Amino acid sequence: MITRPPIALAILIFAVFSGSSLWFSCNAILTELAAAMPDSIFDISGVTTAVQLGFISGTLIFAMLNISDRFPTGLVFLISSILGSASNALILILPLNIETLLVSRYLTGFFLAGIYPIGVKIAALWQPNNLGRALGHIVGALVVGTALPHLIKSLELSLNWQAIIFFSSSLALIGGLLVRFTLVEKSAPHKSTQHLGKGLFNIFKSASFKSSSYGYFGHMWELYTFWAFLPLILLTYNQYSGAEFNISLWSFLIISSGAIGCSIGGILSSKFGSANIAFYQLASSALCCLVFPLMLSSGPSLFFLYLLVWGITVAGDSPQFSTLNAQTAPVEVIASAITLVISLGFGLTIISMYTFKFIMVNAGLPIAVSLIAVGPIYGLIFLHPLKNKQPAP
Repeated sequence: MITRPPIALAILIFAVFSGSSLWFSCNAILTELAAAMPDSIFDISGVTTAVQLGFISGTLIFAMLNISDRFPTGLVFLISSILGSASNALILILPLNIETLLVSRYLTGFFLAGIYPIGVKIAALWQPNNLGRALGHIVGALVVGTALPHLIKSLELSLNWQAIIFFSSSLALIGGLLVRFTLVEKSAPHKSTQHLGKGLFNIFKSASFKSSSYGYFGHMWELYTFWAFLPLILLTYNQYSGAEFNISLWSFLIISSGAIGCSIGGILSSKFGSANIAFYQLASSALCCLVFPLMLSSGPSLFFLYLLVWGITVAGDSPQFSTLNAQTAPVEVIASAITLVISLGFGLTIISMYTFKFIMVNAGLPIAVSLIAVGPIYGLIFLHPLKNKQPAP
């Protein structure tokens, strides 16, 4: 069994990335899936939303039942990986139709609730004094995974969709086995022996946890909306300026640049504190939202640099918010508290994306993008007291 924290962290990074590959397994093969179901009404947004809804409901149930704090973390991670892999592979076993696909995507998202949030708890147990840096690397790997379908699409590869599904399910299963059978099980200082039910919402009575979690909500309002509509932003710029950006390739580069913000932010958090790093990255991304109408008239090089800065900062604060939530949550329900906040945060992403789409249709893209800043500004207001309160390590 592994006992050295650096090796354990490397295994955990691989395992969380492998498990989360289930989330994006269909994104790169949507065209192939649509072709395989010619008689079905194929709604791309519905397929993506099914995973989100599954993850939201999964994290909520995991949190309310305190599963993450009542049972061994390695076991929960493994079982979630097995069930998530099986759910992802359902479309290989059952007849392929839109109903099977949506059920597969929903269940996959549901069991992802036992992978990423549990990974955060395991990291907190292995790296209690260096959590910001550890989560910086973990979330950085996840950001690259998020962007990967754009890269695959830009290469215009001829994909065998069955092979992609089989590979992602196998990878997630390997990650779960590694966590369960190579990492020594660590326990929190205090462990919950029963589920707390609705009493879990009392965690928001803590001023520090409220500051970090509400700051995270503001971050989530912006993050997935930016990622989801980035191809449209690039397409609009091409039309405005006459530029010829390869939309899929540049989407990959900009989204994956968030890994830089995660990793560098994690390193800097050791010196300046997670609250400070999260605050200034969130402020930077809020400013990027506000100046978007002005940047539409800029040259291609400046516009790409601007989007690169936005890509780095919009995701770079994510691991620091996870760190702050882990540091400020009650220790006996740390994983359940983190899971609940993640569930609520992802619920906000759906509201944000539909709100953005409504504003864009009625007022235009520039105004819609500028108004995304409402989320980060909200987060900054709540995070500011914690920024002043939390000293650098």
